[in-house]
Formats: sequence, C-alpha cells, structure tokens
Amino acid sequence: MQRLKCNITYDGTHFAGYQVQPGKRTVQGELERALKKLHKGEDIKVTASGRTDAGVHARGQVIHFDSPLNIPIEKWEIALNSLLPDEVAIVGAETVPDDFHVRFDAKGKEYRYFVHRSSRRDPFKRHYAYQYPYPLNTDAIKQAAADLIGTHDFTSFCSAKTEVEDKVRELQEIEVQEKEDMLIFRFRGTGFLYNMVRILAGTLLEVGSGERDPDSMPSVLKEKNRSAAGKTAPPQGLYLWKVFY
Repeated sequence: MQRLKCNITYDGTHFAGYQVQPGKRTVQGELERALKKLHKGEDIKVTASGRTDAGVHARGQVIHFDSPLNIPIEKWEIALNSLLPDEVAIVGAETVPDDFHVRFDAKGKEYRYFVHRSSRRDPFKRHYAYQYPYPLNTDAIKQAAADLIGTHDFTSFCSAKTEVEDKVRELQEIEVQEKEDMLIFRFRGTGFLYNMVRILAGTLLEVGSGERDPDSMPSVLKEKNRSAAGKTAPPQGLYLWKVFY
C-alpha cells in the first residue's frame, strides 16, 4: 500500500461542489469513480486539502489517497486523466509518507477572486468571473485591504452556517491586481473560514463602489457579526489557487 499526493485542477461550473453529496455530481465523486474503475471495483477514498462550493473553481487543489496498485508514479496522471471528465485534471502525482495528510499538513492557501469590470456581458467569462458593471476606486480597496491583513477573529467574514467555533485566522497578504478589464484579488493565509474569501471580496467591492468607508474594516472585524460585513460575492469568480506545504 502506498499513499499518493496529487495536484488537481477543475472547472466547478457544473459541479455541486467538491465534496460528495447524495444524488449530486461532485468533484470528489468523479475522482472516486475514476479510482474505483482503476482498482477494478474497489472503493478508494480521496481526502482533499479542503472543500469548494458549487460553481467554485480550483487551479491548485491537492488530494491524497492510498492504493495497493504498483503503477509507476509517472503513469498515475495519465491513468486517472483517461478516466476523469474533461472538467477535472490531475496535474502531478507523487508518493508521500503514510502519515502525510493534505489538510492537516497544509501550511497555508492562496485563493484568487476574479472580477470582470464591464457593463457589457461576456458569454465567455460568465462562468469564470463576477461581472461588476459599476465604477471602482481601487485605491480605496487597497486601503481597506491593508486593515484586514494580520491575525484577527474573522467572524464577521464567515458564513453564519459554519460549525467552526474558533474563527481566528491569519491573513498574510491581500493583493489587488488590475489587468485590462479584470480586477483580481489575491488572498493568502494560513487558513480560511467557510465563505470567507467571497465575503472579503464582496465587502471590498462595496468599499470600491463607495458604499463603505475604506477605514471601516477594523470596526467590522470588532463587531464579530456576519451582518457587519458586505455581501457574499458569487461563486464563479473564486479559485482555490494553491496549497502550501
């Protein structure tokens, strides 16, 4: 038996999320279906670095699983990709120690959120960026983002549905990039709460549009109440970009 770590990328548009759900098409479900075929009917459980919601994409999701098959490591990518749907791809595989765990051993993650700044719809971007037709003050966004960096209780930026009690996280970096008609938020931290990145993005967009004062982030954090922060930005703009080990 060997433990394998794989980097995967997927288009989340037509999935109900990463995690297996009864009666729904999920990324984990497709991965485990492919592995079952490869293992001649044997169920193989896949563990991921974290979940993503319906419509959310991944450029750098990481999984691990245990296999008794004696397949050369360089062949795993080819073997699994031949059995996976076009929206999911293995982009690297390696053997790891038996005690390696993709979630517990992760040192941090990077998410990116893409905003299409245009009043004109683009059918080719609708599943991969949030169309935002209003003017944005990026200097105000950067000013507000600076107050969110550091170790804070991010209760205000977490879905009220979460069951996690400790909502203290370290947000190490927020970068705001402008590329043609795209605004890209890059968030890097040691860990993220449920819907945290989408709420951060939604709140910063409200700052950029003038709906919120750029100096208001410390008070939003202090309130520790979901209603203090902005709207949850839609899923299609969000990408799990990289997991750090």
